[in-house]
Amino acid sequence: MPANACDCHAHVFGPEQRYPFSPERSYTPEDCTVEQYAALLDTLGIGRCVLVQGGPHGTDNRVTLDAIAHLGRRARGVAVIRPGLGAAALQALHDGGMRGCRLSTVVRGGAGFEHLEALAAETRPLRWHLVLHLRDSAELCALAPLLRAIDNPFVIDHLGHVTGDEGLAAPALHTLLSLLDTGRCWVKLASLYRSSSQAYPHADMLPLIHRVLQARPDRVIWGTNWPHPIYAGAMPNDGDLVDLIALWAPGADLQQQMLVDNPARLYGFDD
Repeated sequence: MPANACDCHAHVFGPEQRYPFSPERSYTPEDCTVEQYAALLDTLGIGRCVLVQGGPHGTDNRVTLDAIAHLGRRARGVAVIRPGLGAAALQALHDGGMRGCRLSTVVRGGAGFEHLEALAAETRPLRWHLVLHLRDSAELCALAPLLRAIDNPFVIDHLGHVTGDEGLAAPALHTLLSLLDTGRCWVKLASLYRSSSQAYPHADMLPLIHRVLQARPDRVIWGTNWPHPIYAGAMPNDGDLVDLIALWAPGADLQQQMLVDNPARLYGFDD
């Protein structure tokens, strides 16, 4: 990995005795602690990270804020919040390392797309981005007009869940490419094993990945999705996921852009 490579998508869960799970949660994970994640970063040679507030903890962001504090300057975060927190509470989250908020139709207990416009307005003064966690690719087509209307940057998680079987003709892929033309859209390559119908190295995803990187290499980021929650398949090996980078983004210059330069700009690591 290049120096200051960034894992832009990981979660920490628990310990549950210290950070209770939300009663509204849609799944219950094992404890997956910041100490375990820090060991993974060291093993893989990853210098920076972005911790995304996990669904089981709902809108109680303490577990993610404490993990950022533990990891120090190499960490940033994405919060889960609902509208109405107020400027002081939002500033406290920003001071704790948060740089965006996530909306999801996949997990319960957080914020949904019905909160998008309000959260966009409330977080705009902090220049936060919105992270969209979609159940399936059709949701992106329905959401696109609203995304074009807001002023915030936004990140489409997991390549918008466009599947390998849908391929290059997928309506959602064309929607995604058009959103990239806004200059405010970012695409996260993480958890793509979920969207593939083929075994590792998930070759059916390569045409989709290459098409997006060809269109806007300056707007693509990467993540492990550690510890791979809500996944019924064989547990991915994070070292194997790192090895896929050479297939997804051939060449040192493209890897530097995707792994280092783009995350540094989006998350303010060089501020």
